[in-house]
Amino acid sequence: MTKTRFTLLAASVSLAAAGTAHAHATFENDSAPVETTFKAVLQVPHGCDGKATTEVQVKLPEGFVFAKPQPKPGWELEIVKGDYQKTYDNHGTKVSSGPVEIRWKGGNLPDEFYDTFVVRGKLSGFGKETVLAFPTTQLCGTEGKVVWDQVATEGQNAHELKSPAPTITVTLSSGEHAHGGHGKHQMAGGPIEAGDLEISGGAVKAMLPGAKVGGGGLVVKNTGSSDDRLLAVESPAAGRVELHEMTMENEVMKMRKLEGGIAIPAGATVELTSGSLHLMFMEVRKPFAEGDTVPVTLTFEKAGKVDYVLPVGAAAGGHKHK
Repeated sequence: MTKTRFTLLAASVSLAAAGTAHAHATFENDSAPVETTFKAVLQVPHGCDGKATTEVQVKLPEGFVFAKPQPKPGWELEIVKGDYQKTYDNHGTKVSSGPVEIRWKGGNLPDEFYDTFVVRGKLSGFGKETVLAFPTTQLCGTEGKVVWDQVATEGQNAHELKSPAPTITVTLSSGEHAHGGHGKHQMAGGPIEAGDLEISGGAVKAMLPGAKVGGGGLVVKNTGSSDDRLLAVESPAAGRVELHEMTMENEVMKMRKLEGGIAIPAGATVELTSGSLHLMFMEVRKPFAEGDTVPVTLTFEKAGKVDYVLPVGAAAGGHKHK
């Protein structure tokens, strides 16, 4: 790990709490959609048994990447860097390391006040709704210490924990509670990684009322040195999902089901789209409507099962599927 230090030479500023503060250290907003930049505002409500807080340490979980903390007047800022468990895309650049812990040091936050500590980062690489914990430690001089690092296990209520870690719930789409009422499904199709594979883009076509068959696709990039294969696709929105290929034979467009799946060669990018390789949703329970999303589970030979969400685009025009 490496450390980078910054010192802001300004007067110390503390924010007095206007009302009753939360008993635990929490985030001001605790939910956000995947593949978005999130401003994590940590609220520190009190000191250590009456002693003033002089240092705040926040460990960043896997998937909260490219982090940048906000400096605070009167506090020294320390950024601890390390390796990520996997590689993330930062505007076309593959990044495998970055900040893993942020420390605000040398300040003075009296017990009777509260303050906020801010770090901005991207929530990336999640294929399902996930709760991210940010273990946090308050130091109060050389004697006092408060640790917020407990994480609720399956079936356990987080409110029963004595010292729960601050958490953020990463959602697959941006509901109104998380993103101020912006488009409900705008994050569908965001890139996710599974082993050496990166799944991104794609969509399904809106369907006419009463229709039972729909089409769609996505993009799979293999960044590894060995071949993989898309074996099957499932979706709760359809009775079954088939892998199909459109080919031109004697000037006639024909479609066939690919029983053996679709090869994803090493170093290659395979695009599933109409008119070529694509997904066919059979026995659709409710016709896909533009603006909705369709969840799918992709099964790869080596990368295993991957959950993904496809947006529903404009209705298709042209050929019919039998």
